[in-house]
Amino acid sequence: MHKFNIPVHSTTTLIKATAIALLVAITLLITCILPAEYNIDPTGSGKALGLTAIAEASEKSPTLIVERGKQNDLLRSDNVEIIIPAGKGLEYKLYMDKYAHVEYEWTSGVTALYFDFHGEPAGDTTGYFESFSIATTNNMQGSLTTPFKGSHGWYWKNTTQQPVTVSLSIKGYYTIKG
Repeated sequence: MHKFNIPVHSTTTLIKATAIALLVAITLLITCILPAEYNIDPTGSGKALGLTAIAEASEKSPTLIVERGKQNDLLRSDNVEIIIPAGKGLEYKLYMDKYAHVEYEWTSGVTALYFDFHGEPAGDTTGYFESFSIATTNNMQGSLTTPFKGSHGWYWKNTTQQPVTVSLSIKGYYTIKG
């Protein structure tokens, strides 16, 4: 049979370990936590370590400035029915200025369609586009504040053997490209 010799620490050793742990905790509190969280830096080490900048940044209220840009179009609202032929894909586009906003909702009834809601920057000749939403579904609703000026819209692909009608409702600042 094996005997295990488990060391038992004395009370003096436990008190020393507790005192050292307490000293480390107080040191970290004074040099790191207070400067970073509360901008209190009694030793100056928080500033030297760059920790007071964290607290200063959190004390300032964030300022978010979104420039809507020049809006040439008036707020408009349209309801459009788009027929996607059997086994084909079709795009429907809006021309929008940078930071223009549009809200949309579309449905294809019970038939799910693959779609890609995307935008293409004005004047770009590289073929670049940015997708905002890609899925296969029979309906979608949402909104977009455009990150750039250009064409923004939907591509739907109908993989069925029957034409599918998409009912699209849009409201915002845009010009219909079709």
